Amino acid sequence: MQRRFRGPPTAAIVVAVAIFEVVGTVFASARQPDHRPLDALAFVLLLAGPAALSLRRRAPLVMLPAAAASVGAYLALGYAWGPVFLALALAFVLSAAAGKRWQTWAVASACAAVLVAGAAAGGGEFALVRAFAGTSWLAILVLMGEGIRLRTERVAERHRQREAREQAARDEYRLALARDIHDVVAHSLSLINVRASVALHLGDKDPDQFRPALEAIKAASKDSLAEIRQLLGVLREEAPLSPAPPPRLDRIPGLADDARRAGLEVSLSQPDAAAVQQLADAVQEAAYRIVQEALTNVVRHSGARKAAVVLALEGTTAAGKPGKQLTVTVDDDGAGAAGVPEGNGVTGMRERAAAVGGSLHLTPLRPGWRVRAVIPVAGRPAGPFPGTEGEGA
Repeated sequence: MQRRFRGPPTAAIVVAVAIFEVVGTVFASARQPDHRPLDALAFVLLLAGPAALSLRRRAPLVMLPAAAASVGAYLALGYAWGPVFLALALAFVLSAAAGKRWQTWAVASACAAVLVAGAAAGGGEFALVRAFAGTSWLAILVLMGEGIRLRTERVAERHRQREAREQAARDEYRLALARDIHDVVAHSLSLINVRASVALHLGDKDPDQFRPALEAIKAASKDSLAEIRQLLGVLREEAPLSPAPPPRLDRIPGLADDARRAGLEVSLSQPDAAAVQQLADAVQEAAYRIVQEALTNVVRHSGARKAAVVLALEGTTAAGKPGKQLTVTVDDDGAGAAGVPEGNGVTGMRERAAAVGGSLHLTPLRPGWRVRAVIPVAGRPAGPFPGTEGEGA
């Protein structure tokens, strides 16, 4: 998309050119007694060229022909030479800079033809040389305008690309925040809902279960509120983009404990701590969030009694170190989710796996359901915006 050349204020250009043309021509005419003396019509024509420049934004198609017509009429009536060509020269530059290429070259060609025809008709030893010089200047003026136009378009394109990158970064960051808010709220509220149901059901029948249920609700709500405050602080720009370190795999046992307090039997298998510490923060955060969402779905939707969480480093790197990829598997013995449309939680898990170069697979079991993510240990940056890899939001 072309952008018009803006340049200095139009009024300033018109006034400056008008003063220069009138004053310069008055002084030049004093040395040209053989030309027609300046009269009212001459001053009207001298001012008509600068006045045409005022149309460069409102009617750029009219500006150049009007300036050319005023200069042509002035010279045809035999008035003294002077800086009368200044308005026409600027009209050529401004017209080309505004992107009116065909009109600019057409008027320039017409002016060149007039110069050559006048030189041929008038004769003279240097007439054709002067005509050639005038034609060359016309081409130079048009090319100057073309250069300004190209530079303006390049600047506009760089500005547009920068805005697009910034908007993409903002969109990606909002998407990351939305995923984190969903994970935190869904996980905590699911535990609170389950334990509240247990408390209501067993409050009278088994009072000994009442206090543990309330303690679980209190712990879950406290953790959830802390994370929600942190995320809202980022949204209100009251906190930096990386307000806290991301969740790591050493916090997964806490997810298993939360699920156990909700009544789910959870078994957990993880690599040794030394191997886990070598994993990138983005890989660990993705794995943690996938386990968090998978257990939340098991608690909320599957009706399962048991779940197995297995994290393993598989393959061998080129340097011979163990672990080329991290696999995250969460199995349950519930009703499964075959035929059920994917919700925001599954979409979020897929996005998290893809953000670090991995993939997510859902497989029905008999009975139950399997969530399996495969994440390259090297991974890749989770997004183009600051704070993506290390954000705790």
